[in-house]
Amino acid sequence: MARKRLNSGNAPDADLPKAKLNRESLKKVSRLVGYIKPYRWKFFGALLFLFLSSVVGLAFPSIIGALIDTAQGKHKTGFLPASISGILLLAFIILFLQAFVSFFRVLWFVNVAERSLADLRRDTYFKLITLPMNFFSNRRVGELNSRISADLSQIQDTLTTTIAEMIRQTLLLVGGVVFMATISVKLALALLIMVPPLIVVAIVFGRFIRKISRQAQDKLAESNTVIEETLQGIAIVKAFVNEAFEAGRYGKNIREVANIAIKGAKYRGIFVAFIVFCMFGAVVGLVGYGCVLVNHHELYVGKLLTFALYALFVGSAMGSFPDLYANVQKAVGASERVLEILDETGEEVSISEKENDIREKIAGRLEFSGVEFAYPSRPEITVLDKISFEAETGQKVAIVGPSGSGKSTMAALILQFYHPQSGEILFDGKPASQYALTDIRNQVAIVPQDVMLFGGSILENIAYGKLGASREEIVQAAERANASEFILSFPEGYDTIVGERGVKLSGGQRQRIAIARALLKNPAILILDEATSSLDSESERLVQEALEVLMKNRTSIIIAHRLSTIREADKIIVLEKGKIIESGSHDELINIDQGLYRYLSSLQFEGVS
Repeated sequence: MARKRLNSGNAPDADLPKAKLNRESLKKVSRLVGYIKPYRWKFFGALLFLFLSSVVGLAFPSIIGALIDTAQGKHKTGFLPASISGILLLAFIILFLQAFVSFFRVLWFVNVAERSLADLRRDTYFKLITLPMNFFSNRRVGELNSRISADLSQIQDTLTTTIAEMIRQTLLLVGGVVFMATISVKLALALLIMVPPLIVVAIVFGRFIRKISRQAQDKLAESNTVIEETLQGIAIVKAFVNEAFEAGRYGKNIREVANIAIKGAKYRGIFVAFIVFCMFGAVVGLVGYGCVLVNHHELYVGKLLTFALYALFVGSAMGSFPDLYANVQKAVGASERVLEILDETGEEVSISEKENDIREKIAGRLEFSGVEFAYPSRPEITVLDKISFEAETGQKVAIVGPSGSGKSTMAALILQFYHPQSGEILFDGKPASQYALTDIRNQVAIVPQDVMLFGGSILENIAYGKLGASREEIVQAAERANASEFILSFPEGYDTIVGERGVKLSGGQRQRIAIARALLKNPAILILDEATSSLDSESERLVQEALEVLMKNRTSIIIAHRLSTIREADKIIVLEKGKIIESGSHDELINIDQGLYRYLSSLQFEGVS
């Protein structure tokens, strides 16, 4: 029953995409490198300090070896001083320099990564919220949230850590091999013969263990989904007395997680035993061979220790590359998913936070001319079929019909969430395509049945209708919407936090907040999408009074479920299966024998009686 989801905040590594590293994928990712361009000098400076830090780090094995050889009186003067005090002084100078460059290396890498990622997050988020509605109808919120959080975090980790670490490990690997060869060619060849095959085996074994770990993570994510679904629907669980069933479902998943984890532990134990025996055995064998060379006076003890330290550098670098490569793969995969969003064709909306100026005013005349529409995700189903009607400026036009007849779709088309496949929608006699999208939406407001409020204050939610509105304007809009009385009854008044989606307010209160928001916007065209259908009688009366104020002197499109609320409409359009089958005033339609409006009216009248 449980469905796997992308968990926005704590998605396991298994959910992060991997991609093959090839010229095409790297070419795609190179587009994101452009975000580093404004900070390129700090980036190059960080790379320079990374190089210096790595080179300085390579000097320490030689310093330690020189100290031991000097103590035994066997040190040969080279680039290092001939005395212990001189070597120690040089060591501390080098340590200070390394600390200095390491500080700026870390600071500048993080600075560049954080700022460039902030720019990328901003652009990705803006592109996401300006994509057409059809994009969202085909995708889950969790998936999109994952692209903003998990995918961009993976790119961030790669920019701040992985790339720098790959460069550093490469320098340590190459520099370590070079220094080892200068100390003893024989030992270097022995190391290069012994270590690589062991590392290959370790990589293969490590991948197998990671696969088991991913299975455990998948199962754990599935069990977390059970918890999420159960807690979200706890009222249903209790109502159907299914606590034991849900506990059993969760218990089964957890047992599977435990079994997979135990299986993984067995293989990890074998892996650790392999590492202990083979890898450390190789090191012991190498040191033993070095001791033989010392016995034959081909090598000093200090030089042997220096070689062993460089061998650790090389082995550590080789062992780190598989994980670093896997992280780069994840970053490339994550980048491709982010680029999918950036490559989508978005709506033409300004990125400015300031209120959009209306370039072309709409008086309020609305016309549908032969509109045919099918949702892009279901092109075979015609939702609206040759719809034509006019709403004059200031008129109240009601749209009624059975569920699924296309009423709410007409509202979405007026707001330009979608565009008809044929026919036109006209504002003041001009096709919608001749207006800027923001001009239309700035002059059309909607009060939906299910009002969505943001989790901030009542003041902020009303002000969403007109960013930058004064407190006086907001209060006036609330008073006209019959909302001021209940708002002031709260201890915090207009600063009351409404909670997620407005859960702290009743349905009627949320509706009046939405009406106040629409009043503040002062639209030319108003859409009421079954705004009172789910309210009790008292709430409906208060909301209806507020709606009368809102509809005054503006074109109103009323999508109605309760026909009693639209008797005073100037025109009523009756939809059935996407077609207009009746049109007229209430008195005209109620007198049509066998008419759908008369039938629906009689059903509601009988239900009331």
